[in-house]
Amino acid sequence: MSDDAATPAHDRRMLEALICPHTHQRLEYDAEAGELISRSANLAFPIRAGIPILLISEARSLD
Repeated sequence: MSDDAATPAHDRRMLEALICPHTHQRLEYDAEAGELISRSANLAFPIRAGIPILLISEARSLD
């Protein structure tokens, strides 16, 4: 188990296994911001109430 009480290790691995709906590339989990980052699309997808919101219309631009 992870030392991070807010996000158990198995949840972190699950989040990191998700792919960008736009580029189909791997997403990076940013625990501090509570987002999944798509470097290839320059987008950050929010995680709300533990649920990743992988809608391009909900993502914020990293530019």
